Amino acid sequence: MPNYQAPQRDIQFVMHEVLAMADHYKSVPGGEDMDAPMIDAILEEASKFSENVLAPINASGDAQGCQWNNGVVTTPAGFKEAYAQFVEGGWPSLSHSPDLGGQGLPESLGTMVSELNGTSNWSWSMYSGLSHGAMNTIEIHGTEEQKQCYLLPLVEGRWTGTMCLTESHCGTDLGLLRTKAVPQADGCYHITGTKIFISAGEHDMVDNIVHIVLARLPDAPAGTKGISLFIVPKFCIQADGSLGERNQVKCGALEQKMGIHGNATCVMNFDGAKGYLIGPANKGLNCMFTFMNTARIGTAVQGLCAAEGAFQGALEYAKERLQMRSLAGPVAPEKPADPIIVHPDVRRMLLTAKSFAEGGRMLVYYLAQLNDTITRNSDSDDAKDAEVLLSLLTPIAKAFMTETGVESANLGMQCFGGHGYIREYGMEQIVRDARISTIYEGTTGIQALDLLGRKVLMTQGASLKLFTKKIHLFCQAEIENEAMAEFIKPLAVANKEWGDLTVKLGMAAMKDRNEVGAASVDYLMYAGYVTQAYFYARAAKVAQNALAGDTSETDFYEAKLFTARFFFARLLPRTQAHASAMLAGADTLQGLHEEHFRF
Repeated sequence: MPNYQAPQRDIQFVMHEVLAMADHYKSVPGGEDMDAPMIDAILEEASKFSENVLAPINASGDAQGCQWNNGVVTTPAGFKEAYAQFVEGGWPSLSHSPDLGGQGLPESLGTMVSELNGTSNWSWSMYSGLSHGAMNTIEIHGTEEQKQCYLLPLVEGRWTGTMCLTESHCGTDLGLLRTKAVPQADGCYHITGTKIFISAGEHDMVDNIVHIVLARLPDAPAGTKGISLFIVPKFCIQADGSLGERNQVKCGALEQKMGIHGNATCVMNFDGAKGYLIGPANKGLNCMFTFMNTARIGTAVQGLCAAEGAFQGALEYAKERLQMRSLAGPVAPEKPADPIIVHPDVRRMLLTAKSFAEGGRMLVYYLAQLNDTITRNSDSDDAKDAEVLLSLLTPIAKAFMTETGVESANLGMQCFGGHGYIREYGMEQIVRDARISTIYEGTTGIQALDLLGRKVLMTQGASLKLFTKKIHLFCQAEIENEAMAEFIKPLAVANKEWGDLTVKLGMAAMKDRNEVGAASVDYLMYAGYVTQAYFYARAAKVAQNALAGDTSETDFYEAKLFTARFFFARLLPRTQAHASAMLAGADTLQGLHEEHFRF
């Protein structure tokens, strides 16, 4: 199994030098007293927990998996004890309000902790990660009584939360869901139905689990306009806050899945379970989007984790594995062969994974920064712009980072050759665990439709213009800087082309709506490459400024410049293939009659 080492220096680079987080925190309630040393100290402690507690139980958790026995789910050895340490360390409460038992620190810190936990042990991290979404949903949409009842134990980590959407007949199309909610005389509702694919739906790590459930009232209109949202606890809560009787919700089975074996993916049966309406009736999907958006950013983090984990494992192996001689002549003549890191193709794979990890880190931390601004300064003009940008960039981050995370995981495994296919080396686990990331919380295709159809075309490009203008202004500011020309010129071209392509697709869609679906995935991938190119250009400027000064980290900053050049030379050109594909037209997909796919 690859040895995980938290990339603390790169995290510091993104936090302090690219995104200036310490300055950002001065404008964020709860972050006013935070400086760089304090931030680093928090993340150093999180790194220790990830390296020393979570990483050692990752492979064993995958091998052992979760066990189901008559509705009772047992997590792999060490998972429960690790969670107890997590709670003892105060990590669940990091970014929540002190009024609710939290520490009141900026939410972005929680995103960074999620990366550390997720790279070391993704299956384990999902138990606490889903709770975060449940807490946000209750905090934003719940009544004061619901907040007092559920939030404190969730924030303290004594309980965990889930998101219950999917049913066997409806995944993406939630308008088809059948789970019923029947009102009772005492104000509660009886929830009846079956939900599938429920991550952390049942386990042995906490005393209670709070399910956030979509269901339909008896008089609800058809489709998505008739969906309501409910809180359904595993154990009912008594007036004094103690746990009462077991609710009529039970895990009917564990899904037998490809990866993330250490997380319990459950079939949950609700048999007249007591539930409590959260938010307005028939507006449940709007409320659930709070949870879903949190989950989508969390899944983008999984893409980052896959890339980082694969890169670390492959790099360690490539430095040690001896195979053949360098094409340019022996590099280690005293050895029977050269380490494979000398070979150009191995370097291609390593640098691709490295680029997607470091580029993904900049993007997802930027999203976390935007989220801070929204949640803590909700009435400001900056918050309004941040909300638009976050809405635009979330589907890009979720889909692009998970697709490139899977690519990186496969490249990492490829570096090992046949050994990568063998379980003991741990690389195939990263591939299996990462593969779900492009599917759950909205597939790549769904994210692409959301981006092009809803976020861009339905706003007449207003949200896109806000972001492309930021890129344009950055390019304009550096246009006379010769040292930055290798980054600024291609970035400016790609940024303008992004807008031009959007106009062309908008015109085509006015004639045939299928043009949106036909172009959407290529459009999203194009957007992902340009977005990461923007952050790489920013990183390159930081590195150049550092090298022009009196730095003692010349090698670090030279490596940053090299990675940026690699991205621009080897990965950004992929946009041209995506541009050609998205302009090919819907007929290249829709023109074949369904009976003619196979003869």
